Amino acid sequence: MFKNILFTTTASPICDEAARFAYNLAEKYDSGLKVFHVYGLPSHGFTAHVNAFRSEGEEVPDADYETLLAREIQASHKHLADSSMDSEVVVKPGIPATEILRVARAWGSDLIVMGTHTRLDCTGAALAFRNIVGNTMQKVAKSARAPVLIINRFCPLHHWDFKHIVFGTDLSRASDDAFDFAVKIARESGARLHLFHALDIPGTPEDPAAMDIRLKEAREAVKSRFLPRAGTFTDLDIEVCEGVPYVEILKLTRRCNGDLIVMAHHGKASGEDPDMGSTVEQVVIRASCPVVSVNHHDKG
Repeated sequence: MFKNILFTTTASPICDEAARFAYNLAEKYDSGLKVFHVYGLPSHGFTAHVNAFRSEGEEVPDADYETLLAREIQASHKHLADSSMDSEVVVKPGIPATEILRVARAWGSDLIVMGTHTRLDCTGAALAFRNIVGNTMQKVAKSARAPVLIINRFCPLHHWDFKHIVFGTDLSRASDDAFDFAVKIARESGARLHLFHALDIPGTPEDPAAMDIRLKEAREAVKSRFLPRAGTFTDLDIEVCEGVPYVEILKLTRRCNGDLIVMAHHGKASGEDPDMGSTVEQVVIRASCPVVSVNHHDKG
């Protein structure tokens, strides 16, 4: 299923849940696991020190510091790692998003696991204070060639044992690749796949009869676009409604007890700057289950 899983961590407790998920996946699929931490380079006007999370003091970022931090991370994950697991911890300086993408490409990662937030003080914070998705995660999801699994909250699943997967689509070309990944996961885990599309119609509400026609047309568009791509996989259903896409996706996820959401990273509009789309971002912030952002065709 996955050969090389890259887990990125801030080396702080806020990444503990993502770490548990990454190690469980690596154990189930006998995958190689690279635990990767990047500490930022000092810039002009600042001292050449870094703030250590666990020691709560300043450290000189030299080779000894990297070795000690790698050992510290390894020790904190000792309870998660199986003795036979092919895993390593790598610590290096640089711009986090740049180095994560570089390592993911060089190592041939077919899945990147990360949390949403980069600040320790986000832990337990009210939602109003957590509405900005981590900048590093945004940049990685924007450019990664591998699917990015984003862990926002505690996930009760021990392994990749999903039962209901929600696939949200805007009927864009990018959604095709996300759908292929969703089918792959649903087939592997024996999950039911819920295909969902929301008509976001701003302005004055349409006549109910006209809306019914548009909903029927949208449903046919979903069927014609994705059912042929599903092949022999038939454990799926289609739901189309009117509303704000991220709100409706979250509502459907609650109704069907969804335990994974899969979405394309890019928006539908041509020429759109491919920052993390607002729909994906809002889903990541509010979802009670993991979210996978797919940016490129899955080669697995």
